[in-house]
Amino acid sequence: MSYQCELKQQLPQPVLSIRTRAAVEDLPKVLGEAYRTVAELLGASGEQPSGPPFAAYYNMDMQNLDVEAGFPVSRKLEGQGEVQAGEIPRGQAAATLHTGPYSDIEPAYQALTKWMEEQGHQASGVAYEFYLNDPANTPSKELQTQILMPLK
Repeated sequence: MSYQCELKQQLPQPVLSIRTRAAVEDLPKVLGEAYRTVAELLGASGEQPSGPPFAAYYNMDMQNLDVEAGFPVSRKLEGQGEVQAGEIPRGQAAATLHTGPYSDIEPAYQALTKWMEEQGHQASGVAYEFYLNDPANTPSKELQTQILMPLK
């Protein structure tokens, strides 16, 4: 698959999320539980997500991923319990779109990393994935994941 990479200007985006650690093989369960918990808090407060679910990866240790999972919201909201209020920060980011199974996403990261190097950009160390369609009713070959890597 060929990946189109580009620079994007990220505006500050309030979020509600849960940050945890998990092995890569446990991600479907861990992310699913986090999204459910955040969605329940949003629903109980009469709020809705303002965009697709996301995961932020703070490291790439596949056996001990430091991951944050949640939803963007339209305004700053209060967290509760393990659900924390936060923000995706403002700034330039490199972005690409992966279409296909989540398990096949590595070439998208490789293409984006190579493109950043060629353009003289450095990643901040966090990688965001925005899951643009629902795996419960989308064939895996049609899943779309936007990867966003904020730049230093």
